[in-house]
Amino acid sequence: MDGMLGFLFGIAAFATVIVLMIGVVSFAVHGPFYKKHANHLMRLRVLFQGLAILCLGLSVWIFAS
Repeated sequence: MDGMLGFLFGIAAFATVIVLMIGVVSFAVHGPFYKKHANHLMRLRVLFQGLAILCLGLSVWIFAS
């Protein structure tokens, strides 16, 4: 179970970085993609960050008990 949480944490953290980089690059270019998807990318980043924090918190909780 703990190995799976670590794996899920890694995937969620990696997905957060990917979405963040897409958002930063699209913001720098400031084209039609940014205007259409900026809010969606921000929500997706917050979702992946929440999943990463949840996995990390569950992992710490399992190690503590």
